[in-house]
Amino acid sequence: MLLSRASLAFLLSAAVIAAPAFATPTHKKTSTTHARSAHPAKSTAKARIGAKSSRHKKLHGQQGIDSARATEIQKALIREHYMNGEANGQWDSTTMAAMQKFQADQGWQTKLMPDSRALKKLGLGPDYSNAINASGSSFAEPKPAADTPSTQASGFAAASGVNR
Repeated sequence: MLLSRASLAFLLSAAVIAAPAFATPTHKKTSTTHARSAHPAKSTAKARIGAKSSRHKKLHGQQGIDSARATEIQKALIREHYMNGEANGQWDSTTMAAMQKFQADQGWQTKLMPDSRALKKLGLGPDYSNAINASGSSFAEPKPAADTPSTQASGFAAASGVNR
């Protein structure tokens, strides 16, 4: 009798332990709405920051155009006949309209700040003439083979396995 009770207790405890392994996973949908967020870390972070951050949004990207850069753009737009008059360095509605017209004529976006493609097309792209490696860059013409010192040339030949 004692043996059968022990066996029965053992089988029941084994069944209880093994049952989750054979269970089919199901997803329960709750029908009630909860006041707490499903992501408590996010809600507590918002609570710590407070209402002040919701009033002050962080601005991203370029917010304005420097007057020197605006002058350069205006001169280029005048040269391309998209603006009339003199460059005044003000990023005003006339300049914006001229830039939007230029970009639209090229088939580019017109609602944002000047497109980098438009600036390059106006000749206002990046200037690499003062770069550290500008004179010895891969775009420069290679030096003639005759200018290579003989010790260096023999080192190249030895390293490549080519006999001269």
